[in-house]
Amino acid sequence: MKVFAVGGAVRDELLGLPVKDRDYVVVGATPEDMLAQGFRPVGKDFPVFLHPHTHEEYALARTERKTAPGYKGFVFHTASDVTLEQDLVRRDLTINAIARAEDGTLVDPFNGRQDLQGRVFRHVSGAFAEDPVRILRIARFAARFTDFTVAPETNILMQSMVAAGEVDALVPERVWQELSRGLMEQQPSRMFEVLRACGALARILPELDALWGIPQPEKYHPEIDTGVHVMMVVDTAARANYPLPVRFATIMHDLGKGVTPAAGWPSHHGHEGLGVELVERVCQRLKVPSEARDLALMTTREHGNVGRAFELRASTIVNLLGRCDAFRKPERFIDMLRATECDSRGRTGYEEKPFPQLAYLQAALRAAQSVNAGVIAGMFQQQPQRIPEAIHAARVEVVEQLVQAQRQ
Repeated sequence: MKVFAVGGAVRDELLGLPVKDRDYVVVGATPEDMLAQGFRPVGKDFPVFLHPHTHEEYALARTERKTAPGYKGFVFHTASDVTLEQDLVRRDLTINAIARAEDGTLVDPFNGRQDLQGRVFRHVSGAFAEDPVRILRIARFAARFTDFTVAPETNILMQSMVAAGEVDALVPERVWQELSRGLMEQQPSRMFEVLRACGALARILPELDALWGIPQPEKYHPEIDTGVHVMMVVDTAARANYPLPVRFATIMHDLGKGVTPAAGWPSHHGHEGLGVELVERVCQRLKVPSEARDLALMTTREHGNVGRAFELRASTIVNLLGRCDAFRKPERFIDMLRATECDSRGRTGYEEKPFPQLAYLQAALRAAQSVNAGVIAGMFQQQPQRIPEAIHAARVEVVEQLVQAQRQ
């Protein structure tokens, strides 16, 4: 019985990065051997055990055979005669197929260290093509390891997988899991670049894929291409270390530009409203959690209004606050402002320009919140139908003071 550290922990150690989780492969053992040493079984599809003291995962060396489309269509085989190399050959990338023995010796049958040095994502074997999740994983890794590139032969293999319909077999929950993890990496735009390069983005997020090649007015968008703009926006959110709902909102906010009439390009009048239906479609299809979905819908609908904040009347601002449910959920409203700030700064030459609309609308919210709705309700006990109107009028009055102050 021999134990080897494998996968991401070995890779990250060799890259000089901190290691969070360690996984181990056990060669020459049976499930009974593991149980006899106090390991606790947790694997459903194949034998995985938790160490009795460290609770780290130890998997028996295994082989696998493809039996159906998608990432669940596998039969696994474990036995004491399965070798380490047989286990490693089933892994996705050479940089993830390096093992470290208990004495520190590295086992690298597929030249993973060479690809680490060359900053290359390269598939280990043709078995890569059997699991479409691996396309999503490479894309996510590209967002994390920003100086790595996909080997040409690996991109060709991923293109063939897309053409064969493997990506279409992915379940929505797994697609969202990988996309959301990639969005939280250092440079999310690289995830979408990899997915576009192999054709997977057109299958997974056709609404987003459609934005490349769509022109915008050069006066406001020197980068011109809408797809390029959206990638600049999401990377701006990543640099600000914003949470997942904000980052997701940034990739959704301009979907409407993909369906505006071409005759009107490069202008996209009404794209906010057109985008709402598309965002709803994406969120329903991928089963996006409600927190991310609601913020994406709000940002899509309102980012134009936020950008024009200094042109809005006090009553329009109060209506905006009400429409966004800002009095009950002020932090979500502020997250929408943050996403819109990323939209403004995600343009060539605008990266460091201030976005005073954010502070202005925050101040408007605070002013409107200062209105004591309870006191007003008490004043209209005999005419309860007038309470909403009176509260609204009081909020408009205090926001009007802010509007006048900024115009002076």
